[in-house]
Parts: sequence; structure tokens; C-alpha cells
Amino acid sequence: MSFFDALIVYFIDPILLLFLILLIVSIILSWLISFQIVNPYNPVVGSLYRMTSTLTEPILRPIRSILPNLGGLDFSPLIAILVVQFIRGWLLPQLTAVL
Repeated sequence: MSFFDALIVYFIDPILLLFLILLIVSIILSWLISFQIVNPYNPVVGSLYRMTSTLTEPILRPIRSILPNLGGLDFSPLIAILVVQFIRGWLLPQLTAVL
């Protein structure tokens, strides 16, 4: 295993997986807050939501600026999930096969 293969397998892929998990947690938490299932003024819920929003917004904001306004629907997390899955499922294996 070369250094580049190890970098992809042990560093880049786990970071992408962690981002994917944070994105899904952020989506579910925003739904729970908007449907008033959990209280956003709860310190634990508020800090968890701020943390996930802070970590995912730098990726979602440029996607939101490209997508047209669809009213109350936000498809930027879906696009981000598709891009991360494309990178993890097709691009990274292609890079390890070539290098």
C-alpha cells in the first residue's frame, strides 16, 4: 500500500464519512426543531444544533447559492450527500486504482 492509498483509506474517507454523519444529524435535528418535537432552548439541543450547523454550513452555503429558490424546500443537503457519496463510492476508488 502506497502512501497515497493509505492517505485515502485512513484519512480522507473517514473524514468524508464523518461529514456525512454530521450532515444527517443536522438534517434530522432541524426537522425535530421545526416540528417542535425538541426544544431549541434546551442547552444540549441548542449546542448540538449550533455545532452541526457550524460544521456543515460552509459546504451547504455555496450549494444554496447555486440552487434556485424553491420556497420552503432546501435541497442543498441532498446535493451534498450525493456529492460525498460520489466521491466516496467512485472517485476515491478510481484514485487508488490509478496511483
